[in-house]
Amino acid sequence: MATFHLNQPLILLSLFTTTLFTLYPVSLTSTLHEQGTTNTTHLHFYLHDKLSGSNPSAVRVAGLHPNANSLSFGDVIVIDDPLTKEPDLNSTLIGKAQGFYTHVSKEDLTLLMVVSLVFSEGRFNGSTLTVIGRNSVLEKVREFPIVGGSGAFRGARGWVLDQTYTADPRTGDGIFEFDVYVM
Repeated sequence: MATFHLNQPLILLSLFTTTLFTLYPVSLTSTLHEQGTTNTTHLHFYLHDKLSGSNPSAVRVAGLHPNANSLSFGDVIVIDDPLTKEPDLNSTLIGKAQGFYTHVSKEDLTLLMVVSLVFSEGRFNGSTLTVIGRNSVLEKVREFPIVGGSGAFRGARGWVLDQTYTADPRTGDGIFEFDVYVM
């Protein structure tokens, strides 16, 4: 059996690529063909991220900043945020955003988000979408890729457009409007 050293990445990449395209050409062709016939589903809802108060939906689990309601480089926040049909927290609950985000920029408010959108109402009850991406919070509209899902969204791909609906810089609480496009 051949032994490969870590300083030979091009050889490994070449072998992997050659093997992949030799063994799986039919799968690649059929996947490309299916992309042209895929339907897109549009979902619209609001995410409520609450860092303050006695019952927060977002909790800092790592970080050095002394103020629990502000973010600084390296902070990690775990979330279990409600998703609602309307911006009012008392409107119909359609699910939860569960995961974490971490402050990844020394220069500005940029987060890395790893979140499952877990639906609990309607025709998508029990289904999830997995979103992973960069969130440059001060931009008007942010875009995140959908990298997978379960249930009705098994094998999903697509994107999320996120806009700040309201934000309180004093508490860190915010409501965010999500437009989700799923294929």
